[in-house]
Amino acid sequence: MTRKLFVTTALPYANAPFHLGHIMEYVQADIWVRHQRMQGSDVSFVGADDAHGAPIMIAAEKAGLTPQEFVAQIAAGRKQYLDGFHISFDNWHSTDGPENHALSQDIYRKLKAAGFITSKTIEQFYDPVKNMFLPDRYIKGECPKCGAKDQYGDSCEVCSSVYSPTELKNPYSVLTGATPVMKSSEHFFFKLSDAKCVEFLREWALNSKRLQSEVANKCKEWLEGDNGLGDWDISRDAPYFGIEIPDEPGKYFYVWLDAPVGYLASLKNYFGKTGRDYDAFMADPKTEQVHFIGKDITYFHTLFWPAMLKFSGYKTPDNVFAHGFVTVSGEKMSKSRGTGISPLRYLEIGMNPEWLRYYFAAKLNAKVEDLDLNPDDFVARVNADLIGKYVNIASRAAGFITKRFNGAVTTAWATDDDAFIGNLRKASPEIQALYEGREYGKALRAIMEQADAVNAYVDANKPWELAKDPAKDAALQEVCSRLLEAFRILTIYLKPVLPQVAAQVEAQLNIAPLQWAHVGTPLPDGHVVNPYNHLMQRVDIKIFDSLFDAPTEVAAATTAATAAPATEAAASNIEELAPEIKIDDFAKIDLRIAKIVNCEHVEGSDKLLRLTLDVGEGRTRNVFSGIKSAYQPEQLVGKYTVMVANLAPRKMKFGMSEGMVLAASAADEKANPGLYVLEPWPGATPGMRVR
Repeated sequence: MTRKLFVTTALPYANAPFHLGHIMEYVQADIWVRHQRMQGSDVSFVGADDAHGAPIMIAAEKAGLTPQEFVAQIAAGRKQYLDGFHISFDNWHSTDGPENHALSQDIYRKLKAAGFITSKTIEQFYDPVKNMFLPDRYIKGECPKCGAKDQYGDSCEVCSSVYSPTELKNPYSVLTGATPVMKSSEHFFFKLSDAKCVEFLREWALNSKRLQSEVANKCKEWLEGDNGLGDWDISRDAPYFGIEIPDEPGKYFYVWLDAPVGYLASLKNYFGKTGRDYDAFMADPKTEQVHFIGKDITYFHTLFWPAMLKFSGYKTPDNVFAHGFVTVSGEKMSKSRGTGISPLRYLEIGMNPEWLRYYFAAKLNAKVEDLDLNPDDFVARVNADLIGKYVNIASRAAGFITKRFNGAVTTAWATDDDAFIGNLRKASPEIQALYEGREYGKALRAIMEQADAVNAYVDANKPWELAKDPAKDAALQEVCSRLLEAFRILTIYLKPVLPQVAAQVEAQLNIAPLQWAHVGTPLPDGHVVNPYNHLMQRVDIKIFDSLFDAPTEVAAATTAATAAPATEAAASNIEELAPEIKIDDFAKIDLRIAKIVNCEHVEGSDKLLRLTLDVGEGRTRNVFSGIKSAYQPEQLVGKYTVMVANLAPRKMKFGMSEGMVLAASAADEKANPGLYVLEPWPGATPGMRVR
């Protein structure tokens, strides 16, 4: 029976590029989706940007953009990540789309009509400097449960407790540092504490296989805690970037109400593009709704989300699969410690995206466990498994078929009782079940056990020895054909993880796209394959040197007791001062505040970025800057910087450069890497002169 699946990943907040944790989640979901598609399932795999909330409103304000413009700039950079790592989303949308506005308001109206919405006046923290009510994430303080410092106003990252911002001890505003004051405001609540909600959630979360055991146990703690479930505050006061609450001027949905509705909105948007009936699809009892999320947002997805759907008459999720975080060599990713990894940097330095897909898969299982990326382990797994075991099979057989037999394989030997291929095919149900259960690490180990058996066959039959005697051509053709058949089956098993390699194999074997059912269907006798091309390079550990982000802080070169003389400035990697100038000399340099309205890579240059700058002249300037090693274009768009505005234009190979952007660096950039574009204090506008 064909399964109908609606699959999503958590919606990334639209205030920054993707990080490695996003890519890990997308790869995990993508492998599962690709496996389902290979079974013939009808899968709709959708994502979207989480575009609302005070953080985006504030970030847009600082960048001098509307929230919509700010979100659009972030969204424009998503495709290069998704395509780069072969993530097969059917649709990517935004929670600010019209579908999400309509669906969120419809859910609210239905909840209100069913008696699950109430309102009350609450005391809320207000920033007297910023003149706005503070969202939970803009208040910090000490956790009221465990005492951990610098915790946000909605939940503790140390003990996972959930609380209201007013429970924090020693609170302060993240925006201004001011101590917030209390002000009254009418808020709207979803009655999560209602007995009908609690009864439903007990059944949905605890008495089914919808959740992993670790997540279900956490839900049990929340449901059976001393205070039970509290009603959920679903409103925020203006100013706020979000969806207006119907018939309530100046009130907006809290972002966590409309964000998960974005799953439905993206699906509806996709079906609108493709002509499918969204309502019929969601009403079909055979439709399965599956979410992949990080462990930090399980509270919202296993309590608020299913209850909100249930009591507004919408379909509830069939599964919510949570995963852990990504660490690097056992540490939390951090630019300041030099353990940060940019996914875009990974692609730009030429690292194969399928190395990372395979490594993630080899470490992923069905539990809520953190995944550690260790460079030595990464190199060992990729080189030993993918190159040494898998690719090695094709490289040792395909050349003989092409050179000696004009590319023709023989499969007359492929009978049902053939033990060699038969054993390989028998592994199919186990591997299939492991993919289904998200036990990717076990699946890959099972596949590599089969690859070991195939390589043992290579060593036992030695095609290179058979090739020395023309009288043994028939044996050589059979051995190499068997190996290519084994390689084809292994490729089917690996295709969910290595889609690009699988596509290359399909082209070389001259076959249609592989499906799981093809495991038992060998190539026809006499089928002609194309010449073999190498499928994958080995990983060199040295490439990791240019992958990791350099630390942002520069340590002091010496202590006071061993300080070098001032004349030895080079020893501390701080460049010596330039010769003294007069004030008149400085006055000749016209430094201006500039806004970076666009930034892009320069084709043919490994050092330059092309900046489009607004210097308040009523036009834009084109400036080439050698900062590509330190910044991605999307990091700079919308930022303000300082430029030399009266520098004579310079004709370069790539075009005319009309100025110079200022950046700081150490004397020896190789010994102490790091390049820092100057950024003025908020409030500066294009054209202001730096004096």
